[in-house]
Amino acid sequence: MTSRQPHAQQAAARPVLVLGAGHIGQAIALLLSDAGGYSVQVADRNLPALQRVQALAGVATVHVPDAAALEAAIAGRYAVLNALPFHQAVAVATQCARLGVHYFDLTEDVASTQAIRRLADGARSVLMPQCGLAPGFIAIVGHHLAGSLDSAQALHLRVGALPRFPQGALRYSLTWSTEGLINEYCNPCEAIIDGRLTQVPALEGLETLLIDGVEYEAFHTSGGLGTLPHTWQGRITQLEYKTIRYPGHRAAMHLLLHELGLRERRALLRELLEGAIAATRQDVIVILASASGLRDGRLVQESYSARILGRQLRGQWLSAIEHTTAASICTALDLVTGGRLPQAGFVQQESIALADFLANRFGRVYDVGSGLG
Repeated sequence: MTSRQPHAQQAAARPVLVLGAGHIGQAIALLLSDAGGYSVQVADRNLPALQRVQALAGVATVHVPDAAALEAAIAGRYAVLNALPFHQAVAVATQCARLGVHYFDLTEDVASTQAIRRLADGARSVLMPQCGLAPGFIAIVGHHLAGSLDSAQALHLRVGALPRFPQGALRYSLTWSTEGLINEYCNPCEAIIDGRLTQVPALEGLETLLIDGVEYEAFHTSGGLGTLPHTWQGRITQLEYKTIRYPGHRAAMHLLLHELGLRERRALLRELLEGAIAATRQDVIVILASASGLRDGRLVQESYSARILGRQLRGQWLSAIEHTTAASICTALDLVTGGRLPQAGFVQQESIALADFLANRFGRVYDVGSGLG
C-alpha cells in the first residue's frame, strides 16, 4: 500500500495523533506511515506498549499519563484518531472540539456517539465517530445499497470477525476489544421494524446463514448500525444489523449473560472471557449486506458480500479485524483531508460515498469485485 493519491500529496506532513498503542492503534500507525501524507505520532499512558509500537511500526510516540499531557499532545494536531476503549471517546472528543482538531474514533457505543453529536454544534473541526468496520463501513455500503433503489423496503446488514480455526463450545477467539464485545452483547440494539424506529434486545433474532457454502448464525448486537436508523427513519420498513458467528455461539453466550447473570457483572465476565478464550490473529471478516425494494416498478434485491483475511505490511502481520478497522478510519481521515467530506461538525458514516471509499488507497481492501461503486 505505497501508492500516493493527489490529495495525500497536498496534505503532506499533516500531523496526526493516534491514541492507543494496542493492536488497532499500531495498525493505524503502520497504514498511515506506510502510505505517506501524514506525520504520525502514537500516544498512550502505557510505556511498554509505546515502546513496542515504536519498535514495530517505527513511528514517534508520546507518553500521556494524565489529562494535561493528553491535551498537550492533541494541541496543534491536524487530526486525532482515537483507538482507545469506547468509554474514553467523549472525553477525547471534547478536547478535540475545544482545540479545533479533527476527531475520528471507532466506538460502537450509542450513548458516546450521541454525546459527540451534541459537541458538534458550532465546532470548528470534524467530529466523526464510528469509523471502523461495524459501525463504519457497513453503514456506508448499506446506505449505498438502499439508496440505489427507487423505494427501499428492507436493509439487512450482517458482519462477523471470526477465528479461522474455531475451537471450544463458544467456537470463538478474541479478535477485538473484550470491553467492546461485552458492550455489543449486553446493550439494546437500534432497528427499524414495521417502519418504526425501535430497540430490540441483544442476542435475539437468531437466524441461520449459508455464505459460500459455510454455515453461520447471526443475531442482534448493539451499535453496528451507527446513525443509519435515524438517517432512514420514515423511508424504509425494515432495517437491522446482526453479528455473524459460528453455530452454537449465541446459545453459550446466552447461558453466561442471562442464565448465570453475568450481564450485570461485566467486570467478572471480562475476566472469565479473557482467562478462558485465547486471542488469535488468524481471523477472517465475513460481510453480507442486502437491500430490497422497488426499481422501475419491480421488486429487486442488491447485495454486497466479502470475505477478508489479514495481510503483511512492512514485515508485520495485520489481522483481518486490525486491517479492515484501521483501513476504515484511515479512509475517513483521507477523505476529510482531500475535501471529499465536510470540514467541520458532526459527520456520519453514510456521508461517505461508497465509490469514494472503495477508490481510496486504504478503503480498497473492501473492493472485492462485487461490482459496487
